[in-house]
Amino acid sequence: MKKTLSMLLAGAMLAAALTGCGSSASTGSDSADSSTDSSASGAAFKLGGTGPLTGAAAIYGNACKNGAQIAVDEINAEGGDIQFELNYQDDEGDAEKAVNAYNTLKDWGMQLSLGSVTSKPCEATAAETYSDRIFALTPSASSTGTTEGKDNMFQMCFIDPAQGTLAADKIAEKKLGTKIAIIWKNDDVYSTGIHDKFVEEAKTKGLEVVSDMTFTDSSANDFSVQLNDAKSKGAELVFLPIYYQPASLILTQAHDMGFQTTFFGVDGMDGILTLEGFDTSLAEGLMLMTPFNANSTDEKTASFVKKYQEQFGETPNQFAADAYDCVYAYKQALENAGATPDMSAEDLCDKMIEQFTSMTFDGLTGTSATWSTEGAVTKDPTVAVIKDGKYVNV
Repeated sequence: MKKTLSMLLAGAMLAAALTGCGSSASTGSDSADSSTDSSASGAAFKLGGTGPLTGAAAIYGNACKNGAQIAVDEINAEGGDIQFELNYQDDEGDAEKAVNAYNTLKDWGMQLSLGSVTSKPCEATAAETYSDRIFALTPSASSTGTTEGKDNMFQMCFIDPAQGTLAADKIAEKKLGTKIAIIWKNDDVYSTGIHDKFVEEAKTKGLEVVSDMTFTDSSANDFSVQLNDAKSKGAELVFLPIYYQPASLILTQAHDMGFQTTFFGVDGMDGILTLEGFDTSLAEGLMLMTPFNANSTDEKTASFVKKYQEQFGETPNQFAADAYDCVYAYKQALENAGATPDMSAEDLCDKMIEQFTSMTFDGLTGTSATWSTEGAVTKDPTVAVIKDGKYVNV
């Protein structure tokens, strides 16, 4: 208590010293006390989220944090009525740690949430935001369990079953192959959700699943059995409803065994070109579904990519763009609702539910985006192919 009181007093003194500065900052530390902003005087909405800022999935968490920060900086620089203070906490991709990180944000005074970056942690924190009546809009957690039964939990990304349906539709539409092999992770809700719906939709589209092989965390280093099965059964396309880390090993091992075929991934594949130690030439010809193409010449996208590269030294992936869109969607909803930062999280929650179920949003990751009352977003994905180390729309 003494330490907390000291921090609060110090924060009050700092706020008095900085009145009128309107600076913004975010933190990914274990404590939210280091965040400073004009919100110290009640002039900004406190926006928080958790994600893997360290560990194997850190590329996702940091991308979301960075993308959200660019949006916050842009909005705050405009000097309008809507201002944000952003606080991202590290959950290491672990559900229990995500709840701990959420509690840190709650103690900080979070009014609006970006949920959690990955699905399992977000399912855990979604239960907390539902209980506490804090509205949440996750940039990237895509499992149905994230939003199911929670009227205040919304997604900027596609739900997993929708990706399975869209993938089968796109493969059939583009005539990429009729004999399909699937390699998926059976202890991951993201992978299983996409897989199950893909298999169901494939039947209606005339696609034959000739090989359907799984793996788990403990067997994620050797894919020779799965690849040999796909090869021996004449698979014309291998569908990979998984994240980019195991996919990079699959591409490497397929190359080493001389298995040449078309590989098709979903949004979890985004990031493979920036994976440390991976020979990106092995991803040449890889197809994936993504709502964001960093190589687009669209003015808004080009501006975002330039800022991201200047600030963080790398090209943003879809997760960064989704988080950027989340912040701007919040801005639109708050403006439409006439919301003010002195409102309680519960009051804001009611207003955000009303706005997100009725508004249309144009962002980097899709135009004319709308949300159902279940929190699922509707927007059209892009099928891209990696060519000369870049995404090219198919």
